[in-house]
Amino acid sequence: MAKRIYCGNLSFGTTEEVLKGAFEAFGEVISVKIITDRETQKSKGFGFVEMSDDDKAFEAIRAMNGKDLEGRKIRVSVAEERERNPRVNRDRRL
Repeated sequence: MAKRIYCGNLSFGTTEEVLKGAFEAFGEVISVKIITDRETQKSKGFGFVEMSDDDKAFEAIRAMNGKDLEGRKIRVSVAEERERNPRVNRDRRL
């Protein structure tokens, strides 16, 4: 089963390729997504890595949390699923 990992405190210049490379040392990376601002398309400083093997993902979390990546000590943890707020109108058409 795949495990989704949260990566925070990323440098705003960190690319998905760099993040993927850092985690591939621990096992197969299925996907990487750095979250960007809708309007400016600039990084928000966090992202997600999905790994194919839970054990390898936990190993990566333990090893990478607090490590330096492009000049920043990154925060790494298991990503928690957030429930969407049904009261927020996500339809921007007026």
